[in-house]
Amino acid sequence: MKSKTEPAAEKISNPALKDFPWLIYPFFMVHMLMFGWSGFEMAYGDDSPNIIFLMVHGGFAIFIYVQFYLAIFGKDEVKWMFINAGLGILALYSQLDWMLQVFYDAEAQSYPFYLHIIPLTYFVLYTFLLRQFLLEVSGAKSDNARRALVDRSYIVVSLGIYLSTLVLTK
Repeated sequence: MKSKTEPAAEKISNPALKDFPWLIYPFFMVHMLMFGWSGFEMAYGDDSPNIIFLMVHGGFAIFIYVQFYLAIFGKDEVKWMFINAGLGILALYSQLDWMLQVFYDAEAQSYPFYLHIIPLTYFVLYTFLLRQFLLEVSGAKSDNARRALVDRSYIVVSLGIYLSTLVLTK
C-alpha cells in the first residue's frame, strides 16, 4: 500500500525544477504570455503577417516550448498535456470566441480554421503550465492524495469557467 506522501508516478524527474521552481514558473509564464499574445495578435490583428510567417514563427516557438516542457516535466506529463488538449477542444473554442469578442468584436468562425492553430496551441501550453504551477505550490507533486484533490479542483474550476464563458458569450 502506498503512503500518501510517496512520490506520485508522474513526479518530475528534472532536478532543475526541484531546485528552481520559483524561477522557472514565473519566467515561462511571462515569456509564454508575451509570445502567446504576439501569436494571437499576428493571427487576428489588423496588420496580420503572411500566414506562412505566422505558422513558421509560431510553430518554431511552440516547438521550442515543447522541448523545454519535455526536459522539465517529462514525456508522460507532456503526453497528458496533448491528451487533455484533445479532450478540451470545445473549451478552447469557447475561450477563443470570448477573447475574440472582447478584443476584436469578432467570432472564431469569422476566421479560417488554420489561423486558430497557433493561438490555441499557446492556450494549451499556458494552461498546462498553470496546472503544473498549481501542483507545485500545493505540494501535490509528491503527495498522491493532494494531487488527486488538485486535479479534481482544477477540472471543476475549468469546467465552471468554460461553461460560464459559453453562457455569457451566446
